[in-house]
Amino acid sequence: MQRRTVLSTVVLGFVLATQAYAQVPVKIAVTDLAYTQAVAQYFEAGTYQSSSQLNANRNSISASEQSSGTYVAGRYSYMEQRELGSFTNDIKGALLRGTVFHLVQGKGFDTGAPQPTKAEQVLNQMQTGKMAKPVRQPEVKDIIARIRKGEFNGADYVLFGTLSSAEFRDSLSPLQGTSSASYQYSLDILADFSLISTKTFEIKAAFSAQGAGNDTKLLSTRGDIAPPNRAKVMRETSQTLAGSVYEQLTDQLGYSDPNMARGVRQPMQQGQPMQVQPQVQPQPQAIILK
Repeated sequence: MQRRTVLSTVVLGFVLATQAYAQVPVKIAVTDLAYTQAVAQYFEAGTYQSSSQLNANRNSISASEQSSGTYVAGRYSYMEQRELGSFTNDIKGALLRGTVFHLVQGKGFDTGAPQPTKAEQVLNQMQTGKMAKPVRQPEVKDIIARIRKGEFNGADYVLFGTLSSAEFRDSLSPLQGTSSASYQYSLDILADFSLISTKTFEIKAAFSAQGAGNDTKLLSTRGDIAPPNRAKVMRETSQTLAGSVYEQLTDQLGYSDPNMARGVRQPMQQGQPMQVQPQVQPQPQAIILK
């Protein structure tokens, strides 16, 4: 009798926890891919004035000249911090199809107040004699500061992604025994993701995901030109990246947070990672130019 009571209590607790989870769905904000890149710019600063005067008459001639000002020119390098607006919509779509999580739209990255250009800084220094102190700009990868700033209000978790690598490739390969050649245009990207709690900053999942897409054409001679289908390449890359993100995220939730794992629509087999149905990609079309 006592064993039945304990079993009933456990079952009742599981049912109540499941109902509570269903009533209060987890809200997730998916960020655009953050990235930093080195930027170099040429700048010129300074003022320069010049004047000349010539006086002449029958008995004498005189000339005068005046010049003033300073002039500085050079190159200035800095790190630009931005968010990539592509490759995240398919991730959101995969979460909407495969989970019961609610998605919350976060604010875009706040780059801070506009900074004066290097030329303006140097010019101000020459005019006033004071060195302008650069203002520290917000960092796109400082996700904790962005959460505290309120960029993801209403979200329980933030799926934060940073772009690690993006590489376009062109390759031309002659086909043996023919006068044709195979031309392939491809894109490979690698991104790091973390699922972070907005309340405790606990990391529920962390992984790297890769996306790839390509467009292949057959050229009848090596002198032919066939522009690549860049939209197709971008679409395939985005879809394969989203599939990798969904598979790894739902797999890790089964180990890090069973309560969140119940929000995945597809049932998880015990002891095995979640299997995700691969998306059928369209076959690359071949174009032969004659």
